[in-house]
Amino acid sequence: MNIIVQRLLRRFAYFAPGGGTLRPWLHSIRGVTIGKDVWISQYVYIDEIHPEAISIGDYCTIGIGCSIIAHLYWGKRGSGKPGKIIIENDVFIGPHCVILPDTHIGKGSVIQAGTTVSKYVPPGVLVGRKEMDILANVTVPLTKRVQMKDYLYGIRKRSA
Repeated sequence: MNIIVQRLLRRFAYFAPGGGTLRPWLHSIRGVTIGKDVWISQYVYIDEIHPEAISIGDYCTIGIGCSIIAHLYWGKRGSGKPGKIIIENDVFIGPHCVILPDTHIGKGSVIQAGTTVSKYVPPGVLVGRKEMDILANVTVPLTKRVQMKDYLYGIRKRSA
């Protein structure tokens, strides 16, 4: 399929109504393998260069704002190799998750909101980020009035 048509269809699916009808259908005509009764929320990005590398099983839910990315290379289509993404049946992917290339999510698994998935997820497990943790002290706030170099200079290691 022409890359411009591919991008237009992906863009339309991003905003279109019909999470259980129109959006899955649009992604399937783009080349994504989509099972029956799949819900794809709004603002979901599904790779526009290699949609054929993505498979979503039956009865899956893809939460709002997720990104499913099958390639991480620079250049034109064909200049790199996509990584397969397999999402088996009955998988729930919470809002704002990122699914990276060469990922396989097993049947019935649940991915917690905001999680980045970059490896095999066994069937029937709950996967998510660990508890929120403080990484460092910020002495210079990150605002539009501050240059990035000043913000980075102001980061201090957190004392135990």
